[in-house]
Amino acid sequence: MRIAMNGVTGRMGYRQHLVRSLLALREQGGLDLGDGTALWPEPVLVGRREHALRDLAERHGLDASAVSTDLDAVLADDSIDIYFDAQVTSARAAALRKAISAGKHVYTEKPTDTSLAGALELASLARDAGIKHGVVQDKLFLPGLLKLKRLIDGGFFGEILSVRGEFGYWVFEGDWQEAQRPSWNYRAEDGGGIVVDMFPHWEYVLHGLFGRVTSVQALAATHIPRRHDERGQPYEATADDAAYGIFELEGGTVAQINSSWAVRVNRTELVEFQVDGTHGSAVAGLRGCRVQHRSATSKPTWNPDLPVTEDFRAQWQEVPDNGEFDNGFKAQWEQFLRHVALGEPYERDLLAGARGVQLAELGLKSSAEGRRIEVPELAL
Repeated sequence: MRIAMNGVTGRMGYRQHLVRSLLALREQGGLDLGDGTALWPEPVLVGRREHALRDLAERHGLDASAVSTDLDAVLADDSIDIYFDAQVTSARAAALRKAISAGKHVYTEKPTDTSLAGALELASLARDAGIKHGVVQDKLFLPGLLKLKRLIDGGFFGEILSVRGEFGYWVFEGDWQEAQRPSWNYRAEDGGGIVVDMFPHWEYVLHGLFGRVTSVQALAATHIPRRHDERGQPYEATADDAAYGIFELEGGTVAQINSSWAVRVNRTELVEFQVDGTHGSAVAGLRGCRVQHRSATSKPTWNPDLPVTEDFRAQWQEVPDNGEFDNGFKAQWEQFLRHVALGEPYERDLLAGARGVQLAELGLKSSAEGRRIEVPELAL
C-alpha cells in the first residue's frame, strides 16, 4: 500500500509517523491482516525541500523515486492509496481538499482546519467522496491513558466526579537559549496558539474516556509577549501560550485542564490527569498511572500550625502494565490501515477532528467574551 506522507521533515512527522510507525511496521514484516497476508506500507515522501526528503529516503533505504516536491503529481498517481498530512496547520486543509478530490483515503494530524466551518467541510467532502478518513488521536493509545481506560471500564472509580489535567513546560524565549518549539507556534496569523494546538487533544481525550464536552469556559493568555525566532530575531508573540479551561461533560463530570508553554515542570510527566470518583482516584500520565482506593484513603486534617507528617504521594499504588504497550502513533496507524484494507470500523474520523476544532474555536470565544459557552453536538 503506497502512502504519500507530507510533512515528514518536521519532528513529529519524521520521528513518530515515519520512523516509529510505518518504518517500524516494515521492520516487523508488515501489518498482519489475520488471513495469512501482511500489508506492506510504501511511504512516498512529499514536501518542499527536495534535498531534505532525499536525505531521509537515503537514510532509511527508501527508493529515490519515493520522493517528490510536486503534491499535485503525487495525488494524480493512481498507485497512491493514502495521503497523510503532518504539515503546519495553515497549509493542511488545502492539501487535504486536494487529496479528497483525487479520491485518496486521508489520514491527518490535527487540527484539520483553522475554523470549524472548514473542518466540517472537509468531513462532508470525505463522506461524499466515499473515501476512508482518519485523524491522529495518539494520546488515547499511550500506556498511561490505556491503564486509565482499563480502570474506567472495570468500574474502579464508582461515579466519576472530576478530572484535573496539567500540561506544559517552559519553552525558552529564544534569546539566551534556543527555543524548543518553532516560532510560528506563537504567531496567531500563522496558525499558532496553545488553544488551537491543545484543545483538540483535550476534546478527544475527554470524549474518549469520560464523555462528550457540553460546555467550555476558558481563559487564554500570552504570558511571554516577546520571543526570538530561529534566526535569533525578536518578534511579537501574537498567539496565546497558556490556557486555563473548565469543561462540563455529558453525565455531569467536570474537567479542569491547564495548558502552558510558560510553566516549569513539577510533575512526574509533562502531562498528568487526576480523576476523582466516589470509590477511588487515579493520576495518569502518558506512561504511568497511580491509584488510591477509598479503603486506603487517608484522613488529613487541616492545621497550618503543624508541619505535615504524611507522605501523601507514598500512599498511592502503581497500576501494573499487565501487557505490552506499542508506540501510540503506530497503534493508531495499524487501526487506520486495517480500516482501509479490511473495512473494519473506525470512529476517529474527520468529524471527530472537527469536534476538536470546534472546542478550540469556542474556547477562544469564551476567553474573548469572558463567559461559559455551550458546545453543540456536531453532525453532518
